[in-house]
Amino acid sequence: MARAFLVIDIQNEYFAGGALPLWQAEETEARLVAAIGKARTAGDRIILVQHVSTAATGPFVAGNAGVAIRPAIVVAAGDAPIITKRVADAFQDTDLAQHLTGIDQLLVAGMMTQNCVVFTAMSRSADGLRIKVVSDLCTAPTAVVHQITLNALASKIDVATAAEVWT
Repeated sequence: MARAFLVIDIQNEYFAGGALPLWQAEETEARLVAAIGKARTAGDRIILVQHVSTAATGPFVAGNAGVAIRPAIVVAAGDAPIITKRVADAFQDTDLAQHLTGIDQLLVAGMMTQNCVVFTAMSRSADGLRIKVVSDLCTAPTAVVHQITLNALASKIDVATAAEVWT
């Protein structure tokens, strides 16, 4: 079974000082860095996703500091491709599917649980892949939003912790 680990939108906007700081963003980032190392050791393909807005102003505008993927993630991911998206679903209007050739299972993690993680994991473009959302490698605006989203998602898609994925 060939796996890919999709790391969605670990960008400065979601951290302290950004336009949309999330609950436990720093802790989630630290867990993601460790998980990327485990995924690389396991032979999983790593793919990063970066949201870039088409708006002239506001969050995620190209060239602004907030749009940048966090340096620790970039370093951990090495030469992993970066998919640029404009909407919540990382498949929509991107070349993500081309990077998944030969992949059977897609592990999904990142920012925001209730938005980009859900829409990517449930994308019709992911049909044919075994999708697994890695719950402790995602975050949302609040703990309650994160947990409610994961509970609802678990009725549709496999949800597991990083320890369960990389044992």
